Amino acid sequence: MHLLHPTQFADYELIDSGNFEKLERFGEYITIRPEPQALWNKILSDKEWEKKAHVRFVAKSSSAGSWDKLKQMPDRWFINYKKGPVNIRLRLALTSFKHVGVFPEQAVNWDYIGASIQKLETPNPKFLNLFAYTGAASLAAKSAGADVTHVDSIKQVVTWANENQTHSNLSDIRWVIEDAMKFVKREVRRGNTYNGIIMDPPAYGHGANGESWKLEKQLNELMMDVQDLLDPEEHFLLLNTYSLGFSSLILKNLFMGSKQKQSKLDIGELYLPSTSGQQLPLGVFGRFSNLK
Repeated sequence: MHLLHPTQFADYELIDSGNFEKLERFGEYITIRPEPQALWNKILSDKEWEKKAHVRFVAKSSSAGSWDKLKQMPDRWFINYKKGPVNIRLRLALTSFKHVGVFPEQAVNWDYIGASIQKLETPNPKFLNLFAYTGAASLAAKSAGADVTHVDSIKQVVTWANENQTHSNLSDIRWVIEDAMKFVKREVRRGNTYNGIIMDPPAYGHGANGESWKLEKQLNELMMDVQDLLDPEEHFLLLNTYSLGFSSLILKNLFMGSKQKQSKLDIGELYLPSTSGQQLPLGVFGRFSNLK
């Protein structure tokens, strides 16, 4: 198991973290947001945080809140990410759920997707993104040359992802608004296969028609079904989870029980290093491939 963090993301910076908050720069704007993993003390003073930040998220409940603007800034703006074959542009926004439209630690996975697609010898390789959110991984795969299917159960974020496709000067991603489990089972019945698959499931959630999702109850079933969608000749599979207390050993055991015994296995943890010196853990990942 090893630790990975983005190494080339000019439009993002974790400045400091602590006391259950994080101070981040997205492009030219700096935000203060809640962060349940930041159990330690801040390095910078509260006064320094307030001086730097443009906006602070104020939680009203466990799932929603509002933004307190400390300096003038727009409600929507853009950032770019370019590394290797991946060249994408993302529209960010101040949402009522504390998110801004991107999880920057996932840049590690975008790099892996881009590099893996370039290794494929299959013409027009097929890539599937499950629980796909605003689509950065889909755009990474598309910009690397894949035929991409993007699946999420929430219409608004699929619309957001489609906007990001336009801003990234890309086209022809297949958009699917559906429960991920239902989609996978239907694809298995149809005999469809993909060369690359990424899953980034939430701890809990609901499908497009109210289907219930709980990570610890359904992940193993999803893992087994998804492997039936892998092209037997050339494939890679990436699972990313962000859930407090979700051990990397859980992912290791899930992958060890896989149907793809011959594939190379890599288990690790994603984190973001702060300019002030801490390392903020942000989920565990498992991935395997049979690529050379």
